[in-house]
Amino acid sequence: MSHDPPVHIVGAGLAGSLMALYLARRGINVEVWERRPDLRRVDIPAGRSINLAISTRGLTALDKVGLKEAVLEQSLPMPGRILHDQAGNITFQAYGQKDQAIRSVSRRDLNALLMDKAEEAGVPFHFEQACAELEGSSGYITFESPTGARKREQGRLVIGADGAFSAVRDQVMKQSQLSYDQTWIESGYVELSIPPTADGDFAMDPAGLHIWPRQDYMLIALPNLDKSFTVTLFLPFKSENDWCFDRLKSTEDVRSFFNEQFADSVPLMPKLIEDFFENPHSGLATIKCSPYHFGERVVLIGDAAHAIVPFYGQGMNAAFESASLLDDLLANNSQAEALEKFTLQRQPNGFAIRQLALDHYYEMRASVASPMFLLQKKIEQAVERIFPGFIPLYGMVSFSNIPYQEAVERALRQTATLRTVLGLFALSTLVILGWWLR
Repeated sequence: MSHDPPVHIVGAGLAGSLMALYLARRGINVEVWERRPDLRRVDIPAGRSINLAISTRGLTALDKVGLKEAVLEQSLPMPGRILHDQAGNITFQAYGQKDQAIRSVSRRDLNALLMDKAEEAGVPFHFEQACAELEGSSGYITFESPTGARKREQGRLVIGADGAFSAVRDQVMKQSQLSYDQTWIESGYVELSIPPTADGDFAMDPAGLHIWPRQDYMLIALPNLDKSFTVTLFLPFKSENDWCFDRLKSTEDVRSFFNEQFADSVPLMPKLIEDFFENPHSGLATIKCSPYHFGERVVLIGDAAHAIVPFYGQGMNAAFESASLLDDLLANNSQAEALEKFTLQRQPNGFAIRQLALDHYYEMRASVASPMFLLQKKIEQAVERIFPGFIPLYGMVSFSNIPYQEAVERALRQTATLRTVLGLFALSTLVILGWWLR
């Protein structure tokens, strides 16, 4: 390890732990600071995480440190959506081609794996140490324990990987003209659960992400290795004339709501009432900031830079991609140049996936059940098989490493071309039909 001042990473979550592993493997002196206890040593409160879906971008970032196969082994493939209508009918909707699938993975297990590997590479982790002060120009950072004890450390670089409500970003905002926007969507979520059956099997088909789309709200379920499903209800907090969290105050309210909207799920959730009232009802925010770095010594990655709503399954994948890019830039440029390039290259893609995730929320809770949406997806998949250069937007986001902004622009061009081709086909058909009927 180098004897230079260390790189201080604030946040021992997924992005921070992977970033620490990247740097340590290149011989850089790095330390990780986390305000919470070590998740490997304590129980995480129930209901505080939405299951993770890892896809190509995340797996590519893990492959860089030799962890792709290990994560594949502890994840379950989900090749498509399994849609449940109100009558209990089920429809399977493939995400892409037959060999393409996103994968359900445990947040805790993946985070623990990354922390273990970083520690094996020589990275010290400091828990229950919150970022209290940061001098961005000098790299001095002060951490505070629950007892109020403080440590002042100097770093060659401070990487803020401390989530959507980043203390590092808050400190930077006091010292610079960082632009910042935090937007809450109208819906929140509560985590529920479907246990294994009495004989230890899955209660539903595990080969897909289950969705109960109901226009303004939805239920989703992802399979786990222990044969359970993690279930999440997304629901508006308030509504004048429809179901919302504010209207679900009693056991009877919750039972009526679920029996009306998600009847086929109720027999599978013996702890429905307990989970609903004991687990937190949490909000969902998106974060947009600019730039992603401050001077030559501070940079933000993951949710600290670009927190997004979870509906595209790209939060972790985007964070891992950011960590990988920052590592590459630091390895091949001066630190000052690397941070400048990181903002320049990553910020447009952070903005793009933020909007894509918001758009996908409306698609998941409503559009996925419409006949026109299903027809569009079938046409896209057919065109992709015939013309390999054509990749639907979802495929570019989930099953490639094409930058998010480029994927959006390419999808717009493809859609315009497809509409033109279909229009010409329809016109030709009408001309031929008119000639035949003469």
